[in-house]
Amino acid sequence: MSTYALPKLSRPLPVPTPLTRPFWDALAERKVRIQYSPSLDEYIFYPRPLAPRTLADDLQWREISGNGTLYSYTVATRPPAPHFAAEGEMILAIVQWDEGPKFSTEIVNVKPENLHLGMELSPVFTDYPEGNITMLRYEPRSGV
Repeated sequence: MSTYALPKLSRPLPVPTPLTRPFWDALAERKVRIQYSPSLDEYIFYPRPLAPRTLADDLQWREISGNGTLYSYTVATRPPAPHFAAEGEMILAIVQWDEGPKFSTEIVNVKPENLHLGMELSPVFTDYPEGNITMLRYEPRSGV
């Protein structure tokens, strides 16, 4: 009987575009920078060329704290794709930044049973040199 081992797949990584480059560059600097619309008087995310609802060409890149709260999460006990088979259990989440927008991410450095909605979170910057990219994850805010 023969066996076949699946090839080790590398994690898919984002490819910055001219529109998203300021976000990715900020993560490499250990900062979180997203767009702000003066016409709406609010921060927005995901990056886009025009402000939502007003279609104003007034978007500015501004640094935010990066802190947020746990809005929603799920514990993936099975890999969401073959590339993540070696990761084991993953906590996939939506974090609401203190400045307003929501962000899809992964929660790290905590056991699932210690999570609760509304939990205060801090950013964790994870470098992937093979893709020349830094990813943004979250962990419980220390001292909380």
